[in-house]
Amino acid sequence: MAAISVVLFDLEGVLSYYDRDARVASLAASTGAPPEAVRHAIWGSGLEARADAGELDPDDYLRALGAVLGRAVSRDAWLASRRASITPNEAALALAQRVATRSHIAVLTNNSPLVTDYLDYLNPPVARLFGARIYSSAAFGAVKPAAQTYLGCVAQLGATPQATLFIDDSQANVTGALEAGLQARQFVDADSLAHDLERLGLIDGGPPPASHTGDASRGV
Repeated sequence: MAAISVVLFDLEGVLSYYDRDARVASLAASTGAPPEAVRHAIWGSGLEARADAGELDPDDYLRALGAVLGRAVSRDAWLASRRASITPNEAALALAQRVATRSHIAVLTNNSPLVTDYLDYLNPPVARLFGARIYSSAAFGAVKPAAQTYLGCVAQLGATPQATLFIDDSQANVTGALEAGLQARQFVDADSLAHDLERLGLIDGGPPPASHTGDASRGV
């Protein structure tokens, strides 16, 4: 395997836990729409997937979401609902910080710019650690596991696929990264990831960080 120069992390499911129910409840409360209607508007209608793939810009997405719900959805209400869904995974973030002493680190997430552009509000610990090296799938016109998503991000980072390690909790996304020529590992928990990173020489040996529990259900 090529020496690793960049470690690319997934966001939700790795660096943070994702609670869809909390997101739905928050947006339902702010718009007055029934929770089941909110859930359909976000996921059942296909709007979220289209926004994540870069087919809808943020304003168009919010207007379309409001049209499906039959009531306006403000940017502030949408952001508040996304913030309600996110809990940083402190153990995974601690590992990323250790990796940063030996390698470049970055984030690639299936999301629209509404998430990545506002991450200092939505997920401050990730925003502080990764800075400008946080990329949405929308920027590359496709969602993981499409090869163009990984390759576009790697090119943006000035790296090569072979020297990039991708970490995601979704096996499908890990497989997509491998097929695109990246090195990849599936995230199960921080303890297992620590062992993988140690074997790859990306962190020093030592006791792995304590894992946090929480809702790590996939949303991106």
